[in-house]
Amino acid sequence: MKEARHWTYFIFIIALLLFVLAGCSSDGTQKNSTDDKEDGNKGTIHIGLQNWAETIAVANMWKIVLEDKGYDVELTSVTKGALYSGLADGSIDVNLEVWLPHTDKPYVSRYKDEIVKHDRWYKNTRLGLAVPEYMDIDSMAQLNANKEKFNGKIIGIEPGASLMKMSDKAVQKYNLDYNLIESSGPSMTAQLKKKYDEKEPIVVTLWNPHWAFAVWDLKYLDDPKNVYGEADNVFWYSRKGFKKEFPKVTKSLDQWNMSHEQLASLMNVIRKNDNQPKKGAAKWIENHQELVEKWAGGIK
Repeated sequence: MKEARHWTYFIFIIALLLFVLAGCSSDGTQKNSTDDKEDGNKGTIHIGLQNWAETIAVANMWKIVLEDKGYDVELTSVTKGALYSGLADGSIDVNLEVWLPHTDKPYVSRYKDEIVKHDRWYKNTRLGLAVPEYMDIDSMAQLNANKEKFNGKIIGIEPGASLMKMSDKAVQKYNLDYNLIESSGPSMTAQLKKKYDEKEPIVVTLWNPHWAFAVWDLKYLDDPKNVYGEADNVFWYSRKGFKKEFPKVTKSLDQWNMSHEQLASLMNVIRKNDNQPKKGAAKWIENHQELVEKWAGGIK
């Protein structure tokens, strides 16, 4: 009789353990499902960005939007090469600015098997050399004749940027007796502002979209040899597996689309807020709630 009671107690303990394990397994399965991850502990999204005005603007905008939806978002500023290699090895989740079919083709071709292309969010970009409208020069072919005015300098941005590689090619193609000066996006625009305020000559590497065109009267120099190529569109890319892990974020980013005016206004608001990206982006979002909700309204 005593032995029977022991067996009954033993069986009860085993049954209780099986019940608890079953409950844990069920809970574990639910927590590991993609939908629950986005509805509960939504996880961290790493966005890589270059030090370009429009990249900083949209990255900070999406950081605010996604954090408001419950995600943790980390922004990491890196060089273009590191951005693509990070996307390929999974240390970076998202690259919001990929120019195709021309400008970023070398990087995309190199990592095409490790990175994932998503929808376009901006169309008809432009790259080239630009000068203030008050300058009496209209073509890159006229630069050598105006060398003394510009002190033989073209003010560039970060070394390694596709724009700098194209500009180096332009110097060779047009046989320009100029030095292409490496700096950064902010440094270039600071020098442009100084020269523009003083109505002095300056030639810079520039691109659309950029807030500079909303602030100053600038013009691209004609490129008869077509060194800078045709217009690009801007896409966003992710690491492999991102869509499966963050389907709602992926859908929202695919719904994202900005006109030149919208993007220029975002960058301008940031500039007017002491170039504080988070502060400026937050103010822009406040004034564009309907548009932002159209993009990210599917994330609850």
